[in-house]
Amino acid sequence: MSKTRTAVRSAIALAGVSMLALTACTGPSGGSSSSGSAGGGGPVTVGTTDKVTFLDPAGSYDNGSFMVMNQIYPFLLNSKPGSAEPQPDIAESASFTSPTEYTVKLKSGLKWANGDSLDSADVKFSFDRQVKINDPNGPASLLDNLDSTEAKDATTVVFHLKQGNDQTFPQVLTGPVGPIVDHNVFPADKVMNDEDIIAKKAFAGPFTISSYQKNQLVSFKANPDYKGLLGAPKTDTVNLKYYSDSNNLKLDVQQSNIDVAWRSLPATDVDSLSKDSKVKVYKGPGGEIRYIVFNFDTMPFGAKTPEADAKKALAVRQAMADLVDREAIATQVYKGTYTPLYSYVPDGFPGATTPLKSMYGDGSGKPSLDKAKQALSAAGVTGPLTLNLQYNPDHYGKSSGDEYALVKQQLENGGLFKVNLQSTEWVTYSKDRAKDAYPMYQLGWFPDFSDPDNYLTPFFTKNSFLKNHYDNPTVQDLITKEATNPDKSAREKQIGDVQDAVAKDLSTLPLLQGSQVAVAGASVKGVDSTLDPSFKFRLGVLSK
Repeated sequence: MSKTRTAVRSAIALAGVSMLALTACTGPSGGSSSSGSAGGGGPVTVGTTDKVTFLDPAGSYDNGSFMVMNQIYPFLLNSKPGSAEPQPDIAESASFTSPTEYTVKLKSGLKWANGDSLDSADVKFSFDRQVKINDPNGPASLLDNLDSTEAKDATTVVFHLKQGNDQTFPQVLTGPVGPIVDHNVFPADKVMNDEDIIAKKAFAGPFTISSYQKNQLVSFKANPDYKGLLGAPKTDTVNLKYYSDSNNLKLDVQQSNIDVAWRSLPATDVDSLSKDSKVKVYKGPGGEIRYIVFNFDTMPFGAKTPEADAKKALAVRQAMADLVDREAIATQVYKGTYTPLYSYVPDGFPGATTPLKSMYGDGSGKPSLDKAKQALSAAGVTGPLTLNLQYNPDHYGKSSGDEYALVKQQLENGGLFKVNLQSTEWVTYSKDRAKDAYPMYQLGWFPDFSDPDNYLTPFFTKNSFLKNHYDNPTVQDLITKEATNPDKSAREKQIGDVQDAVAKDLSTLPLLQGSQVAVAGASVKGVDSTLDPSFKFRLGVLSK
């Protein structure tokens, strides 16, 4: 994700959750210290169109992979279903012991499913490994503020931070960079393939994996040795079935062939299913955003193009911002399940503003062809200019095709642009987009945790996970300041300043904000408790 602040962490303390002060301590776990025994009412099957790229936490930074990781790996900190508040998971306690030291005490007697001991050596190894591998599709950027990890003894770990008073670090430990891995199994310098992880039984979360057909079917089995915050799964066996076509996902949940449909059903299907008495539609707090990324090297007039001109490249981005009609996309494609997004931090989070609403288009959120013409003309850009725009047809739901067809239509209005629209399947897309293959492209974001910084640090620091070559030292300095400011009101103002500054540069073009949606059979329990501000889908709460 991102970096530089010397980058300080991506955060997640949900809108309304108080920021951690220097002496804040997550304290002893309030949950069960023993997994107990799993309940039973028959296996539960969950369907999804998401895909796994890698089960290795160092090699993937996407919703589909992280969803599986949440079930099988241990975390130092986690949050109870229904909450986003970080609490000790396999840790006994965790607290700031100085402005730049965060100390974690592990529970004793922890072990991996393969029998290996789980201790501070695994913790140090896991975080050192993330930093060393620094995979372009991994989450290492979340550790930009981590200076070093020290294993003081078998159960004590001290994280030494570069910047003091990091308001986000406890949240970072709950996110995609937080899974702990077995140092006896994983290589220190490269990503491990899924099959070897499974063969070595390198699990210590609420579940283990009993069978694995990548992006087809995964069977999870309750882990009797898990001693973390989440307790024993409600169901001993949970299956995760993957779909390439959301139509089949809808039909299977409707016909009770699966118990839960989780990501992603088109808005029209959600609307239809809400009227079906055999199923129930659940909605949770919104944190998802959808946006277009600009590659500052390869977009029209980008830094590494033959016609490189920063002023003209900015004018292209500005004209695109003037032409998009977010309201039309939200209503026509998503039937109101998404709402227009006019900034980088979604509505509802502390410090969220709407600079794009006044700066572009007609000044009230609507598009303006005249404004777009003025932006291009002032920079000396003549048209029509070809835009190569890439989108993904499977990872963000079937409606992406309709969404980007409408975006294409909007951008071509008035003849300023000719849009060459192309699509690529996610497994290839997720790799190629970080290799400068796409001058501009679609992405969505599912927050690592519920804090406004999680929409800033991962995106707009120098070595962000976007890999789009955006580099504004002023923005980076502002991000560092907001992420280390314990004064809540002052921090919110700084978060607003970041949004204003990025809105002028248009590193990305925000389009929509959406909520979490799941559809389940009438006999299924627990779905509502996992659609919470942590944005983690926990299989352990499901039963029937």
